Amino acid sequence: MGFAGDVKLLRSLALPMLAFGALSGTGALARDSLGVFEAWGAFRDPAAPRCYAIAMPVTARSEGFAAVGSWPRQQVRGQVHFRLSRMRASDAAVILNVGDRRFTLVAGQVDAWAPDARTDAAIVATMRSATSMSVQTRDARGRGFADTYALRGAATAIDAAALGCARLH
Repeated sequence: MGFAGDVKLLRSLALPMLAFGALSGTGALARDSLGVFEAWGAFRDPAAPRCYAIAMPVTARSEGFAAVGSWPRQQVRGQVHFRLSRMRASDAAVILNVGDRRFTLVAGQVDAWAPDARTDAAIVATMRSATSMSVQTRDARGRGFADTYALRGAATAIDAAALGCARLH
């Protein structure tokens, strides 16, 4: 089920703290929870292996999410991934605003990523000192929208995920 299942698991794990509705998820049970830190959760999937920090948009009306992941076998660390809350227009740019920094993302219909590892590192570094971030674009009907994320707990969740993968190869 992947990240979407873990968003559901994050909702169920964080129910008392985050006041999210109880949602069931099946595929998420194969993953290890490394903790919930404010609005962010950290998970390890030893089968892949991969580890990641993940959060839902502040207005959680969708399956959208933000994640920072590591895949030790591929030597990938700190890769940023967004699932947009709506399908974007094919010609619409996707812009990430983190604090006072602005990043242009590479995007598919509902997913967006940093264009390279250097930008991933810059985004993660900026996330550590900012209080919120938002991903903005236009949807398939041409209406602008933004998915906003609280960053409180993000640095701790990102670190927990990195440590969770330290011995997985």
